[in-house]
Amino acid sequence: MTSPVQPADQLVPELAGRFAAGVDAVLPPGPLALVDFPDHSNVGDSAIWLGEMAYLRARARLPAYHSALGNHDDTAMRAAIGDGAILIHGGGNFGTLWPRHEAFRLHLLRSHKGRPIVQMPQSIHYAGEAGIAEMAGAIREHGNFTLLVRDARSLAFAQRHFDCRVALCPDAALMLGRQRRAPARVPVMALLRTDHERAGSEEEAVPPGVIADDWLEEDSRERRRIRLSLRLRRLFTRDPQAMRLARQQMLAQWRLARGLAMLSQGEAVVTDRLHAHILSLLLDIPHVLLDNSYGKVRGFAEQWTGAYAGLSHATTRREAIDMALQLRRHTETAHGLG
Repeated sequence: MTSPVQPADQLVPELAGRFAAGVDAVLPPGPLALVDFPDHSNVGDSAIWLGEMAYLRARARLPAYHSALGNHDDTAMRAAIGDGAILIHGGGNFGTLWPRHEAFRLHLLRSHKGRPIVQMPQSIHYAGEAGIAEMAGAIREHGNFTLLVRDARSLAFAQRHFDCRVALCPDAALMLGRQRRAPARVPVMALLRTDHERAGSEEEAVPPGVIADDWLEEDSRERRRIRLSLRLRRLFTRDPQAMRLARQQMLAQWRLARGLAMLSQGEAVVTDRLHAHILSLLLDIPHVLLDNSYGKVRGFAEQWTGAYAGLSHATTRREAIDMALQLRRHTETAHGLG
């Protein structure tokens, strides 16, 4: 049965409500830590973190401890939250594709046995049985792990392999709500992966009227400006956790703003990035969606966002760009601009 088509103004709050209800059902009482802050340039992870914080702020459950991979301290976390719960930042790094994040997750499970640990919504992908067995053993021995997943394939996988509570939940970035877009300046913005989650190896010139880019490059001058601003804040802040949160908030908001500005350039968008899809939905930009290397993007869209009125699907970059150009022409015609 096909879901009825929905506008962004209807679908976004509906999915945000589902996210909130899903986390409400598993969030333990007491103090919280939110760990694995995404201190890197990928805009999507910053959008997730900001959505997680928006949810926690709305519930008056702001974490007492924050950390990234590079500054996590188990002793400091225990002092801050006592016997409280650990929330692990969500995303698409559960498995063997992103080994540093998987190693950190294993460390937490092994170092904090019995303490409630909630993995915020993730997509799962393992390249072999050894990684699955290692994670399954750590989860079993820990004994109090909750795993939220973003799609039906990850749900089935987790239920088959892991002895823990597993539940389906949308992505946290939906908690950001509808966003205001800037005026477009080109017909199509093609925001396409350049990392190892890219599907295929198409390398061809884009037609006139199309910008092709990824969002992994950051402006070094702007980074220096942010670092200077944070140094000035340290003069007025003695609480190291407050200072760390201010840094994380500033970086995440800067990265999100960069991603929204990139997507807003196009009257239509082509993307194989999950969060370029989600942010295009929040901006209400019609877009053509390609999958990533292991089905994460299509799986999420089939589960949650497939009813969006502005969404189309393609299987190749060339097809997707042609479709996006047609979407733009149809929009012009509908508004009498052709």
